[in-house]
Amino acid sequence: MSELTQTDWLAQAERAAAAVDADKVISLTRELVRIKSVYEPDQGGNETEVVTFLESYLRELGLAPVLEHPQPDRPNLICDWQGSSFESDKHATLMFEGHTDVVTEGDASMWLYPPFAAELVDGIIYGRGSCDMKAGVAAAIEATYAVMQTSPDLAGRIRLGIVCDEEGMMIGIKHFIAQGWADEVDAAIICEPEQQELCLFQKGAMRVTVNVRGVMSHGAMPYAGCNPIVPLAKFIDRVHDFEKAEQARLGEHPELGLPWLTPTILKAPERGEAQNNVMPETAFAALDIRTVPGQDHNEILATLQSIAQEIASSDARLQIEVDCFESRPWTQTSEDASIVRALEAVYPSIMNEPPKYGGVPGATDGTFLHATAGVPIVTIGPGDREVPHQRNEHVDANEVVRSARLYAAAAVYFLLSQAES
Repeated sequence: MSELTQTDWLAQAERAAAAVDADKVISLTRELVRIKSVYEPDQGGNETEVVTFLESYLRELGLAPVLEHPQPDRPNLICDWQGSSFESDKHATLMFEGHTDVVTEGDASMWLYPPFAAELVDGIIYGRGSCDMKAGVAAAIEATYAVMQTSPDLAGRIRLGIVCDEEGMMIGIKHFIAQGWADEVDAAIICEPEQQELCLFQKGAMRVTVNVRGVMSHGAMPYAGCNPIVPLAKFIDRVHDFEKAEQARLGEHPELGLPWLTPTILKAPERGEAQNNVMPETAFAALDIRTVPGQDHNEILATLQSIAQEIASSDARLQIEVDCFESRPWTQTSEDASIVRALEAVYPSIMNEPPKYGGVPGATDGTFLHATAGVPIVTIGPGDREVPHQRNEHVDANEVVRSARLYAAAAVYFLLSQAES
């Protein structure tokens, strides 16, 4: 029988939650939003300034952050805190994961408030990255500090993994894993905006390109060439049929909804200027494929390639190549995982309601933590999941504070439960 009971775990968890300083959480969120961290290589924009700020901030809290660079001027920040009774070969590590990059603000004049002013109006923080996901990063940091203050002898470790390029090819989390930082992580909370729902599922994603080559000719004499646009249109039509078949086969997932195979780019010719009286030699399409449990990415790619081969066989002059340059599998965390149980245990006292559940409609850095490194993940954080990337992005300040308190409580409960198991 363990020395501490679940009641003891919950009491200590609630002390950590109560220690979260609401003003500091809100202030840190706003300071992070004010630092423009859009990746703009042509203009020199990247995540460096916000990571430099965070490095200094964490050092002021008594921590020792580490910086690594997956690419020049694109830093990852890793920072550990461990209780005084922590033993690396015996006790667990919980990771809080977030990213520092944000998407472009677009036309700033169309915003209600300047996109990097971090205006606080009627309890709402406005700004690019406020929801996705500087609020989550701030909540994780202040939660860690609250645990430091209330549970200094905790038999466990918290690892902050705050990485670059989540909005791109996710080079940050891939580098984090390759450098071995995930090897000691027993569970991770992905602090993305998911309306404070416990998300045990994430959709998968495939980035697929379709390159069609025919023979260029005069538009008045199409018989002299081989038009790549027509077979590409046939391919897109067949993709739509495949999508409907998959939706019928799998039905609507309770948390993720339907799978989708969405054409997002169509170009002909693939490069250069199009002319109305020229039948192009090439055509190009891009597919954004979102998958759910029950789908295999290799099988999907094989089906698409088979469709392309069948269409191309109609004319010896025709070539169709289908390639997948990025595959992010769907994820599912067991409802019996210790991190799930920890969040469920502390959720009612922090949120004043039973746990709510949801699913992540897109991939996150947690995709690779789970699929590549085998880390159990739960995605949960402040903000409406439909707000990111939109004009007038915003987050409820009180919701950010509640998330910080939830993170602090869950960390204590999880690490205590693992130490006593």
